[in-house]
Amino acid sequence: MKNILLLEDDFSLSEGIKLALQSDDVSVQICRSIKDAGAALSENSFSLLILDVNLPDGNGLELLKNIRQSSEVPVIMLTANDMETDIVTGLELGADDYITKPFSLAVLRARVKTQLRRSTPAVNTLQIDDFSFDFERMEFYKGKQEINLSKTEQKLLKILVLNRGRTMSRDELLDKVWTDGAEYVDENALSVTVKRLRDKLDGCKKLKTVYGIGYVWEK
Repeated sequence: MKNILLLEDDFSLSEGIKLALQSDDVSVQICRSIKDAGAALSENSFSLLILDVNLPDGNGLELLKNIRQSSEVPVIMLTANDMETDIVTGLELGADDYITKPFSLAVLRARVKTQLRRSTPAVNTLQIDDFSFDFERMEFYKGKQEINLSKTEQKLLKILVLNRGRTMSRDELLDKVWTDGAEYVDENALSVTVKRLRDKLDGCKKLKTVYGIGYVWEK
């Protein structure tokens, strides 16, 4: 799950941006003042910040300056159309991108996707308890014992462990695992794959069934 902090005091604009960006994989938290944004940043971690320059209680550029003292989180600045100095200052202070008002929500969405993609490292090797999962080399171990997984089992495992702690619905897993363009996949295929994966992981207790919903790999 990607978490975005949106600092924008215009109610209609902020709600429109949230509606355009939020999805099953992306959550958007709106703050309408520097004070609220500071509190949110101290309490949560974010994948991306979208900061307006002019706020009721301060300047988004000053907040960016403070953020860059301790964090490299991607930042997109929102600036007024005629404020070239704000754009230059923002980039010099470490902003990753900027967009001038008024703007298309489709353009903003594309810019956001680019920054989220750049900020997401490729995760190919994971060490969880006594399990070692190397998805690039397709090598999987429990301790020193190798585990042989089919490609479908590997895809399911990767999706579950990269979303540890989040319950994934059966429909979502079916869409993400069986991506070969087949129009119909029997739901039993997921149940069978989960059972085989659980058996091969020696009954791993972290892989839980959430009855009536789907599955979760517990943190």
